[in-house]
This record gives sequence, C-alpha cells and structure tokens, in this order.
Amino acid sequence: QVQLVESGGGLVQAGDSLRLSCTASGRTFSNYPVAWFRQAPEKEREFAAGISGSGGNTYYADSVKGRFTISLDNAKNTVYLQMNSLKPEDTAIYYCAIDVNRHLSSSVSVSRGAYEYWGQGTQVTVSS
Repeated sequence: QVQLVESGGGLVQAGDSLRLSCTASGRTFSNYPVAWFRQAPEKEREFAAGISGSGGNTYYADSVKGRFTISLDNAKNTVYLQMNSLKPEDTAIYYCAIDVNRHLSSSVSVSRGAYEYWGQGTQVTVSS
C-alpha cells in the first residue's frame, strides 16, 4: 500500500513563494513518474508539474512554467514543488500522485487517470 502525504501549503500574498512537499511510504519515488496536480474551486483537477521516473525529466503546465520547479530527493523519498511568483489564480488544493505503471519511463502523463495513488492534498491560497 502506498501512502502519499503533502505539506507546505498556506496563505500567502501575490508574488510570494511556497514550497510543497510530498513524502511517500510503501513505495520509493525513484524510477516512477510523480506529478503535482491542482484543483481550484468548481474546476477540474489539472496537471501542474511532473518528474519522470527514468532520470529526472521535468514537465510543466504552461500556466506555471518558469515559476514552479519540481524536484526529487531520493534520500528523503520526497518530491518538492517550489512555487515562486505566486498569483491569485494559483489558489487551489495541490495533490501529489505517483504513476506506478510507468516504471523507468522517461515521460510523464498529464492525465489524472494514469495515477493510481494520491495524497490528501494541501491548500494553497494566494491573496491579491
């Protein structure tokens, strides 16, 4: 059984930074694609950023490209999402997820259906 736990969310002002963490138990992150999704009120859950299982290729939604950075610390079995220059439209619940069906894949799926395990989410609120 895989458990993912996110942390690091909070209330910040526009232009501020936050770093989200996602720690796994029951499965190591290395060699599996991991992604951050986010869901704003009354909107669909959407892909924000992902890191591949093969060697650290990273992918970003256009809306966060240049502001967010996803990274993996294998020693801590933790994936981070560094979020800079936050905007009010970044307000959402942020979820991490692992794709256990794409071992050593060099790519990352942007589809929610590809991810079998999800964390409980952490709220990020950006005020203007």
